[in-house]
Amino acid sequence: MERHIVHCDLDTFFVSVERLQNSSLVGKPVLIGGSSDRGVVASCSYEARRYGIHSAMPMRLARQLCPEAILVRGDYEQYSKYSNIVTEIIQEAAPLVEKASIDEHYLDITGLDRYFGCWKWTQELRSRIIRETGLPISFSLSINKTVSKIATGTAKPCGKKQVPTGDEKPFLAPLSIRKIPMVGEKTYMLLRNMGVSKIYTIQQMEVETMQQALGENG
Repeated sequence: MERHIVHCDLDTFFVSVERLQNSSLVGKPVLIGGSSDRGVVASCSYEARRYGIHSAMPMRLARQLCPEAILVRGDYEQYSKYSNIVTEIIQEAAPLVEKASIDEHYLDITGLDRYFGCWKWTQELRSRIIRETGLPISFSLSINKTVSKIATGTAKPCGKKQVPTGDEKPFLAPLSIRKIPMVGEKTYMLLRNMGVSKIYTIQQMEVETMQQALGENG
């Protein structure tokens, strides 16, 4: 049986929840996190990311990069509340759900294509979540978790992407190796030193070569 795996990711989730509470934050660079010298960015809006800011960055550096950014301490009780609302909607609709984090889910909807199209079902669920919560969310559908997660990354912000069965290799080929889940800075630099920058190059390599270079993770 052909597998159908959905990955969904709430876009800039903490910021989106704050904007539901305070509409004046919409369209502005927003930083979520502590304001002390040792504080870090827990989340940031796309407007803030244009300045090179990203999650886990020291807050002091983020404020230097974008002095006009609005700093919000964050309300993790509210984030949990909205996360649970989204999870309940998904669990009500999908036969098998894995909650990967506060803002990320995997859905196994294998077999639903016998009753109605899996892509149509996926789009309807996405629309329902946006309609009932007001939160932007990105979705993707493919044959496995890894391809779906990468596809969601290409669909952001608040987009959707289907990778039909058989199209996985051409979809992945032109993408940067940075798009592969679990490829951190060390692995990225190791692969770049091997002359690998695109997933296409990895597709041409022998499995044994990757294992020799990266160990078990290869």
